[in-house]
Amino acid sequence: MTDAGTASAPRSRVRWRGVAAVRRTLLACFVFGQTLVACYYLLWVLPYHGETWLELAILGLFAVLYAWIAVGFWVAVFGFVLRLFGGDRYSLLRRHNEDRIEATPLARTAIVMPVYHEPVHWTLSGLKAVYRDLERTGRLEHFDFFILSDSRHPDVWLEEQGAWHRLVTELGAEGRLFYRRRPVNLNYKSGNVADFLRRWGRRYEYMVVLDADSLVSGDTLVRMVQLMELEPQIGILQTNPGIINGRSLFARLQQFANRFYSRLFATGLAAVQMGDAAFWGHNAIIRVEPFMRHCGLPKLRGPGIFGGPIMSHDFVEAAFIGRAGYEVWLEPGLDGSFEESPPTLTDELMRDNRWAKGNLQHLWLLLTAPRLRLAHRMAFLNGIMAYLASPLWLLFLICTTAEAARMTLAPIDYFPEGHQGLFPLWPEWRPEWALALALSTAVLLFLPKVLALVDAVIHRSTSGFGGVWRLVPGLVLEIAVSILLAPLRMLAHSRFVLAAFFNLSLKWAGQNRTDETTWSEALRSQLPGMIIGAGWSAFAWFLDRLFFYWSLPVALPLILAVPTSVLLSRVAIGEWLRFRGLLLVPEERAPLPILVDAQAFRAAPMPVSRLTPVERAILSPVANRLHGSLARDHRTATRGRFLDAAVATCLREGPGALSALALSQILQDQRSLAELHRQAWRALPSSYWGRCIRRLGQEDDA
Repeated sequence: MTDAGTASAPRSRVRWRGVAAVRRTLLACFVFGQTLVACYYLLWVLPYHGETWLELAILGLFAVLYAWIAVGFWVAVFGFVLRLFGGDRYSLLRRHNEDRIEATPLARTAIVMPVYHEPVHWTLSGLKAVYRDLERTGRLEHFDFFILSDSRHPDVWLEEQGAWHRLVTELGAEGRLFYRRRPVNLNYKSGNVADFLRRWGRRYEYMVVLDADSLVSGDTLVRMVQLMELEPQIGILQTNPGIINGRSLFARLQQFANRFYSRLFATGLAAVQMGDAAFWGHNAIIRVEPFMRHCGLPKLRGPGIFGGPIMSHDFVEAAFIGRAGYEVWLEPGLDGSFEESPPTLTDELMRDNRWAKGNLQHLWLLLTAPRLRLAHRMAFLNGIMAYLASPLWLLFLICTTAEAARMTLAPIDYFPEGHQGLFPLWPEWRPEWALALALSTAVLLFLPKVLALVDAVIHRSTSGFGGVWRLVPGLVLEIAVSILLAPLRMLAHSRFVLAAFFNLSLKWAGQNRTDETTWSEALRSQLPGMIIGAGWSAFAWFLDRLFFYWSLPVALPLILAVPTSVLLSRVAIGEWLRFRGLLLVPEERAPLPILVDAQAFRAAPMPVSRLTPVERAILSPVANRLHGSLARDHRTATRGRFLDAAVATCLREGPGALSALALSQILQDQRSLAELHRQAWRALPSSYWGRCIRRLGQEDDA
């Protein structure tokens, strides 16, 4: 990482920083002003009006949480107002007319897809759809494609290599579609991209980063390059991906919420961030030269989780390129950018466990990284709060329960700690103020969803969601499920944060490897939350009936967590709602060609092999030549003895006798791979390889 060259960054031709300062100041005034009013109400709702340490803790936690949800509320309001008046005139697409954009020539661009143990056929079928859609634009000659593999298991990366070769042959993409598997998995995804840039980065002006589930239309890819050519001061241009292909009830709800609400939130977020936007790690275009110069990631030197390689790289790279004088923009108007949602709550929480650790690492950079722009520090804080808000909410519930227990079980303390004066402090109750405060919080949470409905009616876009009469029931269902899921996510995220800060490995259940959650899996994963919810609810009933009713919105979803988790994972329910016209999104009613292609390519039947990829790589002459051409000569005097011994073991006992690492090493060595092929074909019919040869013959006959 270097800071050289900051002064050479191109200057922005649009003076947006003053506008951004005004918008951010306005947002801060709304958020903090509203939070102060809410805290004033809470102060007088509390019986001792903040005169005890417990009440001060409640007030402090409430202030942080209320401000956190107020930010989201006002961002949505900004988006609603801007869309009401035709959009943000400072957005990239509105700076240039359509003819000028279309006339802009393209520059060489690499489309890179890092993969790690992904479903091979499904992933490469999506990339094939992107390739075909770009081909339809007539601009394919400006783009090259790279599959960057970090897969470690031989059966996976051998399958990747075979699928890549078939795809190159099918598309006629020789010299345009490349596969690279790096032998050392260093620094996660960012290390994989860095390896690509060191080898090939200087050949390209731009790179577009895709995830394994990403789809970006050809027209959008072309438009992204043209905008970067027109705006040389931009280092990263981020699209707003929509979620697609949801089948389970959970995935369809996430898909509907993303597609329906994101128009307001993305417009508002882009209007506040402007050229200091965040990078989400995929479905974005990057200017390669400044990215290579300024965005190398350092190893953190703090304690525990704050040491070692940076796990979540995207926000950090946006902050570093912004520090170098370049801009990062989110452009909500770039349609044709898509990703997919986890199919179940269990899968989502597994993903959140990884993301929580990466986002919490950013706390160290937030406090120690020099010369970062304030907006990017706020982006770090936003990502941290996405997970830290959960344990803060849990702590708030614990404190309010302790306050209720003290008022019920302990005698009234007329001179609480910290109280000054000669006269006693009488506890006061203001239930009407508490109700008003609860209603204001509900408005912050749910009014943006109502504004999204009003926005859809105003812009006559309800037909894409099945019309108003189908849209409203879907909206109600999404709100009800989001209420049910909030306490479940709170407990899970609290556990993730605790595990990250204390380097603990806490598990409530094994990994879900199916598309649907079974009852036993749900019980194992949700049982702790059910016990907590039931115990808290019973304690609230014992303390006070009114407090019991206040506890139900949190306790009841925890008690119902098992059936909620199971039913949300059901594909049949999701498909039934789709058949009834509920939770529809525009891409289902009028799918783009790239989505049609991706669905068709992924649904195409694959030939069923009687051999594993490892067995086929060793026995099949065609596969052996392919993998041998991608292998290297890794032999040294010491290493050669190890490889020879591993080859002998594999020939004698089969690949199962070797570890995945040892098997990978001999399959990456040209001489070892060729020797395995020769000797396996000489094996006795009764041996392991003799039986594999018979299966290969039966496969060829079929």
